Amino acid sequence: MNELAIYEDGKVKLEAAVENESIWLRQSDIAKIFEKERSVITRHINNILKDKEVDDKSNVQKMHIANSDKPVKFYSLDIVLAVGYRTNSAKAIKGHL
Repeated sequence: MNELAIYEDGKVKLEAAVENESIWLRQSDIAKIFEKERSVITRHINNILKDKEVDDKSNVQKMHIANSDKPVKFYSLDIVLAVGYRTNSAKAIKGHL
């Protein structure tokens, strides 16, 4: 697993995991992108998975990260885009990831 960091004004704006040519983000990072509370992102992800918009098994991964006691869930770009359309479609359409 490789990591990708996006910087803005010399500070890390977003960190993502890269695996098999796909980007994986944590809920907190998705919340930052779409400027929503994490609880809103959690609700949308749960509904996306419940409605089977995307497959849970291929779009959700638990990964160990430094300084964490337990695995952290990461979500594929497909889920990020689905959340974007639900929370802030203008930003999702413009591709401001």
